[in-house]
Amino acid sequence: MPEKIIQVNQPMFETELDRMVSEKVTEILNRMLDAEADEIAGAARYERSDGRKAYRAGHYERDLTVKAGKMAVRVPKLKGALFESAVIERY
Repeated sequence: MPEKIIQVNQPMFETELDRMVSEKVTEILNRMLDAEADEIAGAARYERSDGRKAYRAGHYERDLTVKAGKMAVRVPKLKGALFESAVIERY
């Protein structure tokens, strides 16, 4: 009878998988928020454009509680325009 070559620690695997999913979702949300800020501003970060409507003024951290746990997303701040996202509510 062959011996088991690989043993999987199921609880550790599930915890690691949850962490990886949470990190990827946070990364995707941050990219979506940055893309929305680019669209509202009329130019990408550091881009020179005559059609620019607003300027970037950094980010602020916001904690979201989701099914997978708490996530910290970086919400862009704009000068000259109000940043309202279709992804997350304002407050």
